[in-house]
Amino acid sequence: MAKSQQSMEKKELRQYIRQQKKLRTPEELAQQSIAIMQKLAVHPLFVKAQRVMLYASLPDEVQTLDFVQEWCTKKQVILPTVVGDDIIPVEMRAEDSMRVGDYNILEPDSEPYEGPLDLIVVPGMAFDREGHRLGRGKGYYDRFLALYPDVPTIGLCFDFQYVEQIPVEPHDKLVDCVLTV
Repeated sequence: MAKSQQSMEKKELRQYIRQQKKLRTPEELAQQSIAIMQKLAVHPLFVKAQRVMLYASLPDEVQTLDFVQEWCTKKQVILPTVVGDDIIPVEMRAEDSMRVGDYNILEPDSEPYEGPLDLIVVPGMAFDREGHRLGRGKGYYDRFLALYPDVPTIGLCFDFQYVEQIPVEPHDKLVDCVLTV
């Protein structure tokens, strides 16, 4: 019973966040994205990292595409691709083209990356101060992060996605830090 209640609470929180996104203009979200990405660029975990897993943002997420393009010439940038029920990391090089993958997510058109990671930057529907993350409900990042328990993680979110508390389940993975405005 507790699990179904938590699932319902998660569903309601996702719905609330979607409504909040509709109240913001694309310009407001773009301005917040720039400020958040500037924070990431100077964050000690990012500065120190040589191999960084970022993500190619969807239109309703903190916009990362320009940041990815900029940093793939300065660091080893890895992006997630979705294969079945799993995230497969793929290196993004400046010369690589992008293709639309599952869920309309842009993915690099190159080979899977199998090396170590120094930092994983993750999107989310919402985050709280404890580092709990609410995803889109499919568990992709929870399963992926479980494979890298010792790699630092940073979540990125708009101000209205940073909430007081997120309902959690045993399989949910925390992030070490959340950047917002």
